[in-house]
Amino acid sequence: MLKVKEVADLTGISVRTLHYYDEIGLLCPSETTDASYRIYSNTDLEMLQQILFFKEMGFSLKKIKKVIHSSDFDRIAALELHRNLLIEKRNRLNQMVETVDKTIQHAKGEMTMTNKEKFEGFDFSQNPYEQEAREKYGEKAVDESKQNIAKMGPEKIKEETGIIFTKLAKLRYDAPDSDEAQCTIGEWYQFLNRIGEYSPEAFKGLGQLYVDDERFTQNIDQYGEGLAAFMKEAMAFYADRNKS
Repeated sequence: MLKVKEVADLTGISVRTLHYYDEIGLLCPSETTDASYRIYSNTDLEMLQQILFFKEMGFSLKKIKKVIHSSDFDRIAALELHRNLLIEKRNRLNQMVETVDKTIQHAKGEMTMTNKEKFEGFDFSQNPYEQEAREKYGEKAVDESKQNIAKMGPEKIKEETGIIFTKLAKLRYDAPDSDEAQCTIGEWYQFLNRIGEYSPEAFKGLGQLYVDDERFTQNIDQYGEGLAAFMKEAMAFYADRNKS
């Protein structure tokens, strides 16, 4: 049995976060002493581990709570799913490391990369934000978007995204409201509307998410440090200029 400070020291999670998990009913300690100290059992620690696995997969806390407190939740099955997804993620990261190594050699003139090789490892076929999108925009909108993605094909999505992001990365030190930046961010807006439906306001909100959510920032900034922040500004200008 461990007190909250001991759990924090063991896991690296802050005491404040553990208190928050308790407040929202995500992870409530098995016992509370008369002095109001939270006491965590081994079962509680196993549940915390499960929560962190789900977070690593990109699940929202709201979704995690719904899943792990469901009457039909199967911990072993969930762990097997986590393992498979993490192996898949490891393989993709290994591919990206190889792509980075090749890119370094290419930049030094030691080898020549094909355009296809430049984008090996990037995977936009799996959307880590899908559950959050369903909660925010509804099942129908997300399902229609997935259908459009399936029609285009993941390779085509990856290729076109890479082309646009590469163009934007070259412009990221320019003014986000410059003609060239606005023309290129307009290509991104048009591309997104081939997949789903984005109003200028929604497009602006998506740009804000690029800097608010570190998962977006990390993925986008692979094309160039600071690209996410640049896109956020460019998307805001574009949206304001194109409001109906």
